[in-house]
Amino acid sequence: MNVRDRQILNIALPSIVSNITVPLLGLVDVAIVGHMGSAAYIGAVAVGAMVFNLIFWLFAFLRMGASGLTSQALGRRDLKEVAALMSRSLAIAVAIALGLIVLQVPIRELMLWFIGPTPDVQPYVLTYYNIVIWGAPAVMCLYGLTGWYVGMQNTKIPMFVSIMQNVTNILLSLVFVYGMGMKIEGVALGTVVAQYAGLLVALLLWWKHYGRLGKYFDVRKTFVRAEMVRFFNVNRDIFLRTLCLVSVNLYFTSAGARHGAVILSVNTVLMQLYLLFSYFMDGFAYAGEALCGRYYGAGNKDAFADTLKRLFRWTALMVLVYTVVYALAGEYIASLLTNETQVLAALHDYIWWACLIPVCGALAFMWDGVYIGITATRGMLYSLAVAAAAFFISYFAFVGSLANHALWLAQLLYLLTRGLFQTIWWKKAKYM
Repeated sequence: MNVRDRQILNIALPSIVSNITVPLLGLVDVAIVGHMGSAAYIGAVAVGAMVFNLIFWLFAFLRMGASGLTSQALGRRDLKEVAALMSRSLAIAVAIALGLIVLQVPIRELMLWFIGPTPDVQPYVLTYYNIVIWGAPAVMCLYGLTGWYVGMQNTKIPMFVSIMQNVTNILLSLVFVYGMGMKIEGVALGTVVAQYAGLLVALLLWWKHYGRLGKYFDVRKTFVRAEMVRFFNVNRDIFLRTLCLVSVNLYFTSAGARHGAVILSVNTVLMQLYLLFSYFMDGFAYAGEALCGRYYGAGNKDAFADTLKRLFRWTALMVLVYTVVYALAGEYIASLLTNETQVLAALHDYIWWACLIPVCGALAFMWDGVYIGITATRGMLYSLAVAAAAFFISYFAFVGSLANHALWLAQLLYLLTRGLFQTIWWKKAKYM
């Protein structure tokens, strides 16, 4: 195997494994609360998880920004800046987390108003929220550390931390709920303790593998005005991009709900197929962040071009594999996710949309990784804005005649537009 392909797989595969552990945790949490004797507990965990996914997702720029900037500094062999980026990311992460804790009450009320849980669920959501919000410092710092590790071409440590954190969460939730007689507070407490355990392990592994960088730490370099401005400029574009992303995803869910419970379930199942594809593509996107950023920072045009070429070869392979799998076994996979007869019958008319997900979405995933790596975040922002516009225009244009099919048409057009716009932007910008 070519050395560049090995580099890609060494970064991509641990990231894929890490991604796959996340839904497992969600399933276990649902299974635990599902045996507490009330459906309200399941709803509370679902709503609570949605609240924190929305809150924390908005600040995922900490991971992406740290990744691209670190990989470039590594490529330049600027170890002082490598060290400074870690401390800078952690300092900003702590500041954001403290802001979330100070503003937890207005944020909570806004989220409850926005999501609107039913009266029987709301008290449990409040209990869950009031505990899990205290995990914000750990989550924010882990974002920064994960990005830094990816920038250092090391995804094995984030993989280990993710697996350890999820296993710890599951074990603690079981102990708190079944061993100590707690209810929803046990699941929430298990989550928070696991988050801090993950942070502790991530820091200990940093000390073990990168402790030698400690001699390069300089508080003055951490808060250099020019570098702080660059850090925030990169992350501002990613933050605004994330807002566009969240708006599309939230509207997709709410629009699907208006078509009835069966169609909402169909959309949920199809989105799981989309997520399954995204877990693998995100792994290769991480490889793009790390390797493209490194070679861009080093000014190595040949290695950069070769990496880009091979990344898109892997992308083409993923498209082929997933398209064939969904075409041949899409309905079977869906039947593993639900046994509801009505849902499976309705799904028959929609499953072909799943076959188009890899074709339409692959470029967007891959380009995101490359753009983050070279910190060309403006191109990401503009592509997402154009794609979001395409989503809403196409949906409102066709919903009257196509109903829920219009939603999937808009979703796939949104993915395709992102990828094509980024391709055009790349050719015009000539970054490398």
